Amino acid sequence: MVNDLRDLMREASGHPPQDGAELSAVLRRGRRRVRLRRASAVAATAVAAGAIALGSVAWWNPSPPDLAAAGVPRPDGTVLHLADARAAVEGEDYRELASHSNDDLDTDNGQYLDGVTEDGLVLFRDGPRSTQLFPRFALLDPATGEKDWLTEARDIGQTQLLAVELSEERLVLAGAGEPVESGDGLEMSLEAHVYDRASDTWDTLRWTGLPAIEGPWGARVGPDGRLYVPVLATRGEVPEGGWPMGPDGEADDADAESDTYDLWSVSLTEQRDVRDEGLRVGAFAFTQDALVWTDSQNGDAGRVHVRDLATGEETSFDPALGDRCNLLGFSAAGDRIAMSQYCGTYDGGVRDDRVEVVTTEGDRVVTIQDSGVDGGRLVAGGDYLTITAYGRSTGGTYLYDIEDERLLRLSEGMSSWAVAAGPAPGDQFLWTSPTGRSLSGFLSRGATGHVSEVIR
Repeated sequence: MVNDLRDLMREASGHPPQDGAELSAVLRRGRRRVRLRRASAVAATAVAAGAIALGSVAWWNPSPPDLAAAGVPRPDGTVLHLADARAAVEGEDYRELASHSNDDLDTDNGQYLDGVTEDGLVLFRDGPRSTQLFPRFALLDPATGEKDWLTEARDIGQTQLLAVELSEERLVLAGAGEPVESGDGLEMSLEAHVYDRASDTWDTLRWTGLPAIEGPWGARVGPDGRLYVPVLATRGEVPEGGWPMGPDGEADDADAESDTYDLWSVSLTEQRDVRDEGLRVGAFAFTQDALVWTDSQNGDAGRVHVRDLATGEETSFDPALGDRCNLLGFSAAGDRIAMSQYCGTYDGGVRDDRVEVVTTEGDRVVTIQDSGVDGGRLVAGGDYLTITAYGRSTGGTYLYDIEDERLLRLSEGMSSWAVAAGPAPGDQFLWTSPTGRSLSGFLSRGATGHVSEVIR
């Protein structure tokens, strides 16, 4: 993996991440392996969407990596590896509600599943692509497969978007606005495109009082209906001389210096309503009744803080993550928190990747540890965890049942494109599986998006 920012931008270009994939981490750290969904064929020509970086020799090994032999430290508590999983059985472990396949995303853009509304309809996005300049949106009924096409969203253009709210009343898509001059040239304004389902109309919100941001990917709608946005406060510096070279021949940024953010919020109905929340955070998330955050991210997470939204009472605890672990992903639901981490590369290019689950009171629940684990997200009210992995033998999507301690493998192999992710109600979740193969024979050039439901 290279340190040069332009190369990292080319690697991640044109494909807005959904949900747990933090674009800022992609740009600065290069830890993410999946190519993110392209915004448009036009944009892709301006900033080339380079092939996946497969620098780790462990990726080419068809056997599961031996973490102990490679010298990877074992975390405390209950630890599971991907080889512990059994194949999930459709109809017994989960049911498929909807799916959509794109056969060749290497050639052109396609269609995507951007989440599920509170009343059970899938937000379906078509394009943009070479024959269609702007995206179209529809609400897809999983029961019938019928699509109700929405009125054209003229202001959206080709901006990259993240679904932050899909309610019965409105659909809210956060996007990057105009570029803003900054020290590293990555900051931009924020805008939100709000679709009123009753009137079939779109409105675009832009908040002039909101400072520039790195991108919309950290934005979260809180239980109060406001959109909460992290604004960069301090950035971890690359060490003098660059990152040290790891055993896999790539730069190893384990134990990186962390980043911090100031938390702001904006109204989704009034553009003049902008508020500095007066809180310095790293990663943050909401449960139904709490705000949860870390001291920093993209490095040592520090302490985890929990604020009761009803009483304002705050507690904090040390999550006891590894000494060299960088916090890259963060989610919370129910009374649980999931933290995705990269903790270094060891002999033979074996990576120490982890998804740590703890309770909001600081009790350790489980650690999913393996080489190539790329992220985890709590779903179904915090009772289940989705995991993605990119190892040659262990690559795929997994579902972990926290209560029954079942690790289920949903798919073998991962697409090099993310095409289905976003908010979903109840026990539903979105995930991606590979479709087709590239010329190399290893990476898929297509992807299928799935909307599934846990069977308890």
